Amino acid sequence: MFQSVASVMDAPPAALLDSCEVIDAIRRRAGFLPETQLAYEPAIQTLWVTIRPELKPVFTLQLLDSLVKIQSAIVALWGAPDQYHRAPVRFLAFRGRGPFFTLGGDLDFYLDCLAKNDRAALAEYARLSAAGAVLNASGLNGLVVTLSTIHAKAIGGGIDAPRSCNVMIAEEQASFVYPEIKFNHFPITAVAILSRRMGARAAERMLMSGEEMSAQAFFEAGGLEAVVPTGTGEAWIRKYAQDSLPMHAAKTALFSAFNRRAGDLQQELQELGRIWTDCMLRLTPSAISKLQRIAQTQDRMLARMYQRPAADGLRLGL
Repeated sequence: MFQSVASVMDAPPAALLDSCEVIDAIRRRAGFLPETQLAYEPAIQTLWVTIRPELKPVFTLQLLDSLVKIQSAIVALWGAPDQYHRAPVRFLAFRGRGPFFTLGGDLDFYLDCLAKNDRAALAEYARLSAAGAVLNASGLNGLVVTLSTIHAKAIGGGIDAPRSCNVMIAEEQASFVYPEIKFNHFPITAVAILSRRMGARAAERMLMSGEEMSAQAFFEAGGLEAVVPTGTGEAWIRKYAQDSLPMHAAKTALFSAFNRRAGDLQQELQELGRIWTDCMLRLTPSAISKLQRIAQTQDRMLARMYQRPAADGLRLGL
């Protein structure tokens, strides 16, 4: 799982930094980071970010803000050209916990904003979604390789954040679905993020259908780099990081080059964020009532899951 002592000694001096030093530096720079947990593995120069929403497994405003703060802190601390050889973080890896990876966007937050007609709050949610995706896709401006592993069902716009990474894998029991079309709205960043990986037509089919795809089907459609056996997602990431360390500079340069070739993601996501905000504020009372029912269904589903084995929860859906 970890490199040998000899391999570590051959690595740059930054790789030998204590994990607490790296995490403390990021926390000092970033400030309060709710709904996330950080871990650092010096042998493979990998910072793990565990996504841990507090009330529901959704992408809350607080979670999005924490993720952008972590990304920005790494860039601020070690992103200067003269810092590259001393940067302790070569790989930024995202993972989740629990019977779901995500239920998607924060419907309770959306409903609160709609009740108050709060365009500014919806726009901020869209801005943070876009900012995190741009940083992931660029590898924090060419500093790191970004990776994610999906261990369970991923629903809606919460898929986009891990898919914006340079590399995304899933365990074989995971599944992916964008049900938003059935509720008269759409995920903020999905059109741009999915199109870059799957092609526009495949992305359109997935978003328009609202149908669930197995990890294998999502892989075959171009949505994943690999499907791995149950319980091995993190081990796959560790091996990828270990194998990639000797060619890290080339990999980050290639990922950056392909990212630039795909177009101006930041500009595209800014426009998508505006369209999404307008779409949300135009929802009819009946569409809002439908969102309320979905949020209530989530609450009931999660309440039942706490009384059942976790394996049962994996089979539950919206």
